[in-house]
Amino acid sequence: MGIHHITAIAGEAQRNYDFYTKVLGLRFVKKTVNFDDPGTYHFYYGNEQGAPGTILTFFPWTYVKRGTTGVGMATEIGYSVPEGSLEFWTKRFDENKIKHSQIQERFGEKLLPLQDPDGLELNLIVPSSKDNREAWETDTIKKDTATKGFHSVILRLRDIKPTVAVLTDIFGYKLLKQEGSYYRFVTDAVSTAAIVDIIEDVNGKPGIVAGGTNHHVAFRVKNEEIQMKFREKVLAHGLRITEKIDRNYFFSLYFREPGGILFEIATDNPGFAVDEDVKELGTHLKLPIQYEPDRPQIEKHLPVLAQ
Repeated sequence: MGIHHITAIAGEAQRNYDFYTKVLGLRFVKKTVNFDDPGTYHFYYGNEQGAPGTILTFFPWTYVKRGTTGVGMATEIGYSVPEGSLEFWTKRFDENKIKHSQIQERFGEKLLPLQDPDGLELNLIVPSSKDNREAWETDTIKKDTATKGFHSVILRLRDIKPTVAVLTDIFGYKLLKQEGSYYRFVTDAVSTAAIVDIIEDVNGKPGIVAGGTNHHVAFRVKNEEIQMKFREKVLAHGLRITEKIDRNYFFSLYFREPGGILFEIATDNPGFAVDEDVKELGTHLKLPIQYEPDRPQIEKHLPVLAQ
């Protein structure tokens, strides 16, 4: 059912928080820790409820080196924004000294490319079809300009065919159109967060996954029963895939598609309100139960975050 969430790597936690909440205007949905590295935060940003298709997550590592984008990676994240809002965003980025390009057009849609403070590549895109998702408002960003969630993600590959086979044969995507080296794939299972663009870069160099790059892309399924059916499909395709992992807010499966990009299959259930009221999302440090006895040490080690 399209994109569930995308996870990236950041540097300083406070800088990451300030950009995504104060400049881009996303809601801080969850403050927890990396389940495999509890000395590191795991931040989640999205809309009011943290709905699938709106969630961008980060591992902020203070001293991480700067990564580089390249083939075998998800390189750009697209956010859906309302028609007529790109001029607002251009001015806002100028005021906040955020790196951005001029407004462009791709696949008949206007977009504004930018980089977050760590160099992560983002695009604000006015979609060709209406996006009825409810945007999260802030004091300075109202619904007529606010982001509504993901529009698309871009994968960069030397040879697109094996990855395309995963998207079409396993996930049910279809090729919508091609524009130069860009190939647009869509799923009709959902109306938003439904697009995967692939750039074919036959001479491209591999990137380095570190600060300012994407770690993995998670695709959405309704529940665990459907998730396990997809696991069988991945195995039948000849790919290795993990067992089901409980991430507290969703259940996950991970596998590398043939081009080297880490894919995840994540469930809608149980959602981010499982351990916090919706009104209080992101206001408390939530720990996986196995780390709760170590809370004092973990809190002492984590950087102080001013919210």
